[in-house]
Amino acid sequence: MTTPIKEPTPVPVGKVSTPVGARPRKPRKEERFAEGGGVLNAFSHGFLILWALMIVFPLLWVVLSSFKTDKQIGGSAWSWPSHWSFDAFSRAWDKGIGDFFVNTLVVLCGSVTLTMLFGSMAAYVLARYEFPGNRALYYIFVAGAMFPVYLALVPLFFMVNRMGLLNSYIGLILVYVAYSLPFTVFFLHSFFRTLPTAVHEAAVIDGCSHTRAFFQVMVPMAKPGLISVGIFNVLGQWNQYILPVTLMQQQKSGDPDRSMLAQGLVNLALQQGYSGDSPALFAGMTVAMVPVLVVYLSFQRQVQSGLTAGTLK
Repeated sequence: MTTPIKEPTPVPVGKVSTPVGARPRKPRKEERFAEGGGVLNAFSHGFLILWALMIVFPLLWVVLSSFKTDKQIGGSAWSWPSHWSFDAFSRAWDKGIGDFFVNTLVVLCGSVTLTMLFGSMAAYVLARYEFPGNRALYYIFVAGAMFPVYLALVPLFFMVNRMGLLNSYIGLILVYVAYSLPFTVFFLHSFFRTLPTAVHEAAVIDGCSHTRAFFQVMVPMAKPGLISVGIFNVLGQWNQYILPVTLMQQQKSGDPDRSMLAQGLVNLALQQGYSGDSPALFAGMTVAMVPVLVVYLSFQRQVQSGLTAGTLK
């Protein structure tokens, strides 16, 4: 007499049968992380929302205060203006904000252009060509980024004064370029190393000179990185205060006032004294922060792609 063979019990789809007496497997680290991902995402999103509110609310308060009167600003900080008027902006412009804005724009155009030109050329040579002293020169640039500007204010003042460039656009542009080059070279050095070498070699084989290959082949390929570091240079030089205070000083009473925008806002606040015009001051702050916000929001995607391009390749 034969014993009938029992058919195996079907296992539900998506489940794995565990042998009798075996201990259940502990979840892996990735599985535990996936199980608690909801809590982590909620915490991270909540923190980002809180951080955004901490940034947006002060900016919104400054913009709203520029349309109010002194009485409305003292009465309620977050109330909407009863009458929307641009009188505060015209008063701020008449008090010198317009001249400070033009001075800053002139210096920024010269300094950012020279910084991007010299910085990209230096970073390209250090990243793509091997020569004696390459690494030493690169580390000198990196060390320059760690040197605080406050330690060089006194010798910098006397050096610029001896060159006859005190209270001049050229003197401030050269100083801006010198202090912006280390970070620019450090940022673009790692970016140029990620670019494919075959494209450059093909251009050289076709008869392209090194200069032409740099400007017509490598620079267009490095556009995301150039835009990213250019935005950082614009923000840093636009908000610069300590260097203009040190170098943009009137030598004589008849010399033109070439103060920068941050320096001019401080002077405007100090000149008001007890009879202050707070709406005009807030209007000047709005004029100072709106251009950099527009620039950053316009190139936000390029900045993000430039920051992540070096890690994804």
